[in-house]
Amino acid sequence: MAEETETIRLRITEKRPVAEDICLFELRLPDGGPLAPFTPGAHLGVRVPNGEMRKYSLCNSPDETDRYVIAVKKEHGGRGGSISLIEQANEGDEIAIAPPRNDFELKSGPASYIFIAGGIGITPIRAMIRHLMATKAKPFKLYYFTRTPEMMAFRDEFSGPEFRGKVVIHHDGGDPDKAYDLWSVLEEPKGAHLYCCGPRGLMEAVRDMTGHWSSAAVHFEDFGAARVRAEDNVPFSVRLANSGETYAVPADKSILEVLRAAGKVLPSSCESGTCGTCRTKLVAGEADHRDLALAEHERARNIMICVSRAKSRELVLDL
Repeated sequence: MAEETETIRLRITEKRPVAEDICLFELRLPDGGPLAPFTPGAHLGVRVPNGEMRKYSLCNSPDETDRYVIAVKKEHGGRGGSISLIEQANEGDEIAIAPPRNDFELKSGPASYIFIAGGIGITPIRAMIRHLMATKAKPFKLYYFTRTPEMMAFRDEFSGPEFRGKVVIHHDGGDPDKAYDLWSVLEEPKGAHLYCCGPRGLMEAVRDMTGHWSSAAVHFEDFGAARVRAEDNVPFSVRLANSGETYAVPADKSILEVLRAAGKVLPSSCESGTCGTCRTKLVAGEADHRDLALAEHERARNIMICVSRAKSRELVLDL
C-alpha cells in the first residue's frame, strides 16, 4: 500500500471456491451495518493472516452497501499473502481491511467500453460490468481469457443468457499460438474506452496494440507490477537535478520508496505503474521501464518512479 491507512475489522461471512485455485470471500461488518461506499474498479487493502497487507479488487456491484466481495487466486510463486488468506482465514473469522480506494476508475464519458480480462483480472471488471448492467448506461463487450474452463472464475455467470452477445470467452490451454487475436478488436478505437486487467504479458500485448489510441482512453490495473524479485534487480543511484542530491536505490526498494524515506513528498497512487500519478521527468540516464502508463514516445523523457528502475548506473530526475 502507498501508506498506512486506518483499518476496520470485517467478518468473513462466506468463503467458497469459484474456480481452480480461486476462492471468493464475502466480508461484512460484525453488526451487519452499512459499509463505506465504493465505485466500480475499487480495491480493498486486506491484512492477511501472515500480517502482510495485500490489495484485492472488489468484484461485487457497488449498489450493494452491506458487503464487500473479493476473489483471491492462490499465487504459488508469490510472497505468500494469497496462500495465507486462502489457507488460514475461515468463515466467522474477522480480518482488518483498509477502506475502498480506486486507481482503476470507470469513466462515464465514452460512447462504449471494451473490457479485456485475463484470469483473476476479471475481478474489478466484474464490478464494472455489474454497474453497467444495473444502470443500462453504455454498451460494452468483454473479452475474458483463461487457460482452461476450470480456471475461469464466475464461469456460469458470464456464460449465461444475460451476457449473450456481450461476452467472448477464450481458453488457450497455455499455448501462445492459440491466443485470441485482439487486433481486430483494437484496430479502431471508435470512441470506446478500454479497461484491461490480467497477467503482465496480456497487458503488455494490449499496450502494444493500442499505441494509436489516446492514452486517456486506455486503462490498466496491475497489482503485480511492483512485485519483481529483488535478485532480478540491480542497484543504481538517482540524482535530483534541482538540488544535486544523490540517493542509492538498492535492489529491494523503488525510487519512490527511497525518496520518500529521505523526506521527499511526492505524488503517488496505485504504485503498480498503471495510473500515471508518479510520472517524473527524466533528465539523463537510461530507464528500465516497467510501467503500463507511458506510451512509447513518452519513455525517453519520463519515468514512473514507483516501479521502473535503471539500465544505466545513474538516473537524473527533474526534482
